[in-house]
Amino acid sequence: MIQKAQLEIACFNLQSALIAQQNGAHRVELCDKMEEGGITPSIEMVQESAKLLTIDRYVMIRPRGGNFVYSSVEFQQMKTQITQYKNQGVNGFVFGILTANNHIDLSRNKELVAQASPLPCTFHRAFDEVLNPFQSLEEIIDCNFQTILTSGQAQNALEGISLLSQLVKKANGRITIMPGGGLRSSNIEKIQQETQASFFHSSAIIDPQNIANAIEIKKMIQMLSV
Repeated sequence: MIQKAQLEIACFNLQSALIAQQNGAHRVELCDKMEEGGITPSIEMVQESAKLLTIDRYVMIRPRGGNFVYSSVEFQQMKTQITQYKNQGVNGFVFGILTANNHIDLSRNKELVAQASPLPCTFHRAFDEVLNPFQSLEEIIDCNFQTILTSGQAQNALEGISLLSQLVKKANGRITIMPGGGLRSSNIEKIQQETQASFFHSSAIIDPQNIANAIEIKKMIQMLSV
């Protein structure tokens, strides 16, 4: 029997966050600049979200688009933002740091996870660039992350479904593997059935306005509730 799964919506604006909450999403990931794959949202967005939302709010901590190898200045910026946003009553953080040769940067990730504590942290799609996904899985668990957001190292979660299934099995409940990347109502049922994942991630954006679609969220929630 498939466990009843949950849905996180990536929100690049407050309108999407409200739509996500109103239509049954279990959590939002607050971020900015969709065209860059998501970066840290403004403090104003996070403050305003606290007035509007009752569902959990995770905040992306990513100083810029591009790769996931950060300078000392950028790392200090990430540390500062975690402290700043932690004081805004958020429920968790989303980030990931790699070394120049695409391995998990153990020391820096551990430092940020410890700084975020007791709030849970998600290792984001930087995972899709690591050279050895199974070794990286163990290292991310060792860093005390609670979730890995991944497309299974493919263009989207449907194409990465085989690796996603293997990751869920190898994780064996020690960490949540959260499929993301191109998830929509047209494919989420298949991805859930094949991966047996328990948490899913989608922007639910289906038009150029970059706003989450209410009907799309409802459909995905219904499919995950079967």
